[in-house]
Amino acid sequence: MRVEVNGKPREVAARDLAALLAELGIAGESVATALDGGFVPRGARAGAVLEPGAKVEILAPMQGG
Repeated sequence: MRVEVNGKPREVAARDLAALLAELGIAGESVATALDGGFVPRGARAGAVLEPGAKVEILAPMQGG
């Protein structure tokens, strides 16, 4: 299925947000996620179903100053 991840189109096999993070090799504990503009907490990612054309944002904390 085609979804948009951080503004870039991708073909993915994942059907939910937790599976998408695993497919992309991203450690889910260290990121914040949003699906179609709405924040998705870590515990709700497995229930956040992806639909074709979904817009996913994955944000990692930055260090520095």
